[in-house]
Amino acid sequence: MNEAGQGRDWRRRAARFEAALRAVLENTGAAILAALFLVVMAAVLQRYLFGGGFVWSDELAIWLNLALIAVAAPLAVTGTLAMRLDVLVRLLPAGPRRLAGVVAEAVAFHGALVLAAGGLSVATLVGGHSTVLGLPEALRFTAFACGGALTLAALFLRAGLERGLADAVASLLLGCGFYGLAQLSFDLFPTPSLVAALVAGAGLLLGAPLPFALIAGVSLTGPFGGLMPEPAIVQTMVGGVGKFLLLAIPFFLLAGEVLTEGGLAERLIRFAATLVGHRRAGLAQTALVASALFSGASGSSVANAAFGAKVMAPTLVARGYPPANAAAIVAGVSMLDNIIPPSIAFLILASATNLSVGALLVGGFVAGGVLTLALAIGIHLSVRGVVDAAPKASAAERGRALIGAVPAIGLGIVVVAGIRLGMVTVTEASALAVAYAVLACLALRSLNGRGVWAALRKSSAEAAAIGLLIGASAPFAFLLAVDRVSDEMAGLVTLLDAGPYAVTLLANLVLLVAGLFLDIGAAILLLAPLLLPVAVAAGLDPIQFGVVLVVNLMIHGLTPPLGILVYVVSGIMRVPAGAVFRAVLPLLGVLIVALMVLSLGMAAWPALAPGLKALF
Repeated sequence: MNEAGQGRDWRRRAARFEAALRAVLENTGAAILAALFLVVMAAVLQRYLFGGGFVWSDELAIWLNLALIAVAAPLAVTGTLAMRLDVLVRLLPAGPRRLAGVVAEAVAFHGALVLAAGGLSVATLVGGHSTVLGLPEALRFTAFACGGALTLAALFLRAGLERGLADAVASLLLGCGFYGLAQLSFDLFPTPSLVAALVAGAGLLLGAPLPFALIAGVSLTGPFGGLMPEPAIVQTMVGGVGKFLLLAIPFFLLAGEVLTEGGLAERLIRFAATLVGHRRAGLAQTALVASALFSGASGSSVANAAFGAKVMAPTLVARGYPPANAAAIVAGVSMLDNIIPPSIAFLILASATNLSVGALLVGGFVAGGVLTLALAIGIHLSVRGVVDAAPKASAAERGRALIGAVPAIGLGIVVVAGIRLGMVTVTEASALAVAYAVLACLALRSLNGRGVWAALRKSSAEAAAIGLLIGASAPFAFLLAVDRVSDEMAGLVTLLDAGPYAVTLLANLVLLVAGLFLDIGAAILLLAPLLLPVAVAAGLDPIQFGVVLVVNLMIHGLTPPLGILVYVVSGIMRVPAGAVFRAVLPLLGVLIVALMVLSLGMAAWPALAPGLKALF
């Protein structure tokens, strides 16, 4: 067999092995997520039905979540879950683009090596057993070591299939070189966090997966006076994701997937059509209202964007909307899911800043209402040359559609009311949301076992990618704390005597720039702990500031070069992303106006609050 034939044979075998590995990891992740749900749900039933609780349930649930993140970590190096910023690399000529790809994969290999070696090192050093579970503490870190090793294999297969075996080997060797460099010591930089930021930023711009770029950046601070060797990095990662609150993320994702698989999301669309389908740009307005309603059940903008691209976008195109405009509408309205509760973005913010989840969710309703109104105006003004208004629905038709949509609408109401009234914790509410969604779909006979398993597979991969990002951001945030970056920023505000309006403007500018290059989760985890003390020092309300921060960053789901919502929709619809970015500009404009309204309201609140309290 000649060299070309051997290459094709290797690619076929590698493709089969990668598909098999992905299937095993997805099914294992689904099984772990199912077990996690059963543990938390059993604890909820024990607490509220029998007046007690299981001593072991919370810790076992946290351990299962760690296992889920570790097992599905290799899935976060391919597809949309990889969080790769490769837009700039695509503009390069063939030769430099190939070199950038090799270096980007090398950065990812370095991050995976840190995960594998660091996890193994901690596992061998840590002794003792869990006092509650009786299991060796080393198991938690062994899981991450295995996840790192599997990620190395997944990275090599992906690089070999996409770039060729020679480039894959070159990336692996270069990654090992980076790993070896991290073991040296130069002690040149007084601020290791700056080194981490430069390395992670370079890796991100070259197209490396964001979580592994962050891990590699922290690792390479070692030669420059950094205080985080590999074991410390992995320990900090495990601590970053080992919070009971974060268990709500996989459950809210699962609830949204169950509703989609069970067809309840389509009932929301039918109900929305009876409300606004008769108006100008009625189908686009229907997509907006349906997205706002679905936000109360999903909490994930990416999931809503994918659903809208599959269900709403083809109908929009069939009614005469240009494909790029249809994609822009779907992407634009999908940003509401991380604003209107339950919101995964607010859960991440609460875990990073210790703000009240319930208060953030209430603020999300207010912001969601403002943004929904802004998008409705933007759609009304921007849609031209399309006559898609349906006959006005009668009261009876609206009533029937409402009855059909009640199971999906009720989920969001039950979750938010339960959390806000203090009846259940956020994690318990998210588990109840899954149970509610499954029972509702089964009662309506719209879901079977195969659909439940498909929802488990999809949501487990998404939850693991988010969890890995949270874990990778923890060591980076630790370096920022050690270098006292937040104190320096707060001191600067005090020195300049900046008031609430100046701080609001500066914070929004920082977020608008950072959001161009950072995923919303990473931006929240890295910037919220820095900016929140500054905002509080200027007299701003921390909850209001948190809501404005999330709104600001969610707008970047529609902006180049990252624009994750645009890429998800354009990828599914097979429409050029550049055309969608141009088509979404009118919606982007009204969203920025809405951000200004919310920001001005926040800045004016310290002066208005005393008078309003005196009146009421």
